[in-house]
Amino acid sequence: MAEWAEEITHVAGTDLAMIKGGTGKPLLVLHEELGHPGWMSWHEALAKERTLLIPIQPGYGKSPRVEQIRNVHELGMFYSWVMREMNVGQIDVVGFSLGGWVAAEMATANSKQFRKMVLVAPSGIKAPEGEILDIFAVTIGTQLNATVLDIAATPEFRKMYGGERTPEQFEAFEDARTESARIAWDPILHNPSLPYFLAGVRGLPTQIIWGREDATVPVSVGEAYKSALKNTDAKLTIFDHCGHRPEIEKSAEFIKLVREFLV
Repeated sequence: MAEWAEEITHVAGTDLAMIKGGTGKPLLVLHEELGHPGWMSWHEALAKERTLLIPIQPGYGKSPRVEQIRNVHELGMFYSWVMREMNVGQIDVVGFSLGGWVAAEMATANSKQFRKMVLVAPSGIKAPEGEILDIFAVTIGTQLNATVLDIAATPEFRKMYGGERTPEQFEAFEDARTESARIAWDPILHNPSLPYFLAGVRGLPTQIIWGREDATVPVSVGEAYKSALKNTDAKLTIFDHCGHRPEIEKSAEFIKLVREFLV
């Protein structure tokens, strides 16, 4: 097992919690709208050759809210500041759901900060077909269950969210949902300007990954991202019989694809 630890670092004007684990060149991992889900098999696999840097978004977990971050674009600017102060240089990034949207916003401001970018079912663009799930209008249970196609066939989902949830877990979920709503509610989970600015991203190899049966962010958003990133080398890979979490629903295929892309 790769060793990992959570530490608090004063950076970018605040105390930021960050999980670090693995060995090798750094890999920035931007978690989803419910926070870091725990150390999964895909973390373990990638940590064999990369040092994973997983910042805990301000307003989540042990990272205090930063009032000056008022939208997802500004969250991206914050993370860019964090990376500069950490002096990591040009870095690869993997972003999941809301974290993928954050990575895309970072790329529009300065694509040179990244060597390669992986976007896993990111929100951020209005769905051309279907609708992004209004996660703020449903219960946490409904939101969680909508993220995988087949819960019974996804053992790591049960590891992450199965069993009777504790009051502390519910409190953490609600804190995350509150902060997500604060920065991404109006309009819900997208930035109308993002496709326009993504066209300005050049020279950034990008791998977009989706589940065809994603009930949280429709696969049409993946096509929209690929189209918007028309001036860079963007590839879209869609896994059949898969929902919003290909990293645990199609873990072996996901790990292989990401490893090969990040070489």
